[in-house]
Amino acid sequence: MRLFSYADKYGSARTGVLTDDGLVSGNQLERYARFPLLTLGDPGTVAINEGMRTELAKASARARKAGVKLRNPATRYALPAVFAPEKIIGIGLNYADHAKEGGREVPKRPLMFAKFANAIIADGESIVQPPGTEALDLEVELGAVIGRRTRRVTPEQASARIAGYVVVNDVSARDWQGNVAALAEGQRGDGQWLRAKGSDTFLPVGPVMVTPDELDLAAGLRLRSWIIRDGEEILMQDGNTHDLLFDVPTLVSLVSQEITLEPGDLIITGTPAGVGVFRDPPVFLRPGDRVRCEVEGIGSIENPIVDWTGDPRAGI
Repeated sequence: MRLFSYADKYGSARTGVLTDDGLVSGNQLERYARFPLLTLGDPGTVAINEGMRTELAKASARARKAGVKLRNPATRYALPAVFAPEKIIGIGLNYADHAKEGGREVPKRPLMFAKFANAIIADGESIVQPPGTEALDLEVELGAVIGRRTRRVTPEQASARIAGYVVVNDVSARDWQGNVAALAEGQRGDGQWLRAKGSDTFLPVGPVMVTPDELDLAAGLRLRSWIIRDGEEILMQDGNTHDLLFDVPTLVSLVSQEITLEPGDLIITGTPAGVGVFRDPPVFLRPGDRVRCEVEGIGSIENPIVDWTGDPRAGI
């Protein structure tokens, strides 16, 4: 099932079901469901409840059988498929080609870091370049949404704990991260990745969450990213999830040994080669650019880059 998160005309978060022919809207689902679905909100909330997910599938089938007019998802205001996870856990250097392009050895264990819900924005919303960084970069990634409380599970058990998958862009400030190619003379990085990875707007998340039965991760999903600059589309990354060093069940299992995962938590699983910092010369995002990230079988997100002086969010 493909769940779609959007805001209705009153600004309330709603969940619809995407089909090949269009969107079964939240209102239509409520009409044909066996119980009210008014409080569902985003797909991350829906997917963490297996019974709710089953009811959604049945309601969608009943609605289509009744001949409802399907909606065009492009006419809806997209919301992030998950927008309030308790935890966002990132995985670094999880593609061998990405480790190699940065001159790093392939890790023996996943390199983990954290992001926060403040970083999440929707498809189409602005990525804000904060004051003090001149080296914003993109990272297309597959995100895995946790569906059940998960603690100390095996990889074999982990698959059943995944509610669905989303496309994300792990935006990174490479100078704050300390990448040599991004540093000016005499400049040093932060020594850790908190600010470089966790700043506001640094995690665009797509509106579509696809349940695991719809995707074949073993066969591989293609991931691509582009910078759109002055009307030109520049292909940056072109990888495949079958090249993951640690697959998703292994990641869920390893994380859960020390960190209890809760329903709605998000694991972003790493990025393939092609990021801007390791190009010669480096290619960094700048205000006026747009960046697009795409994961096969899920969809794409596209966001503009703005300087902090043009931040569309109100100050406090």
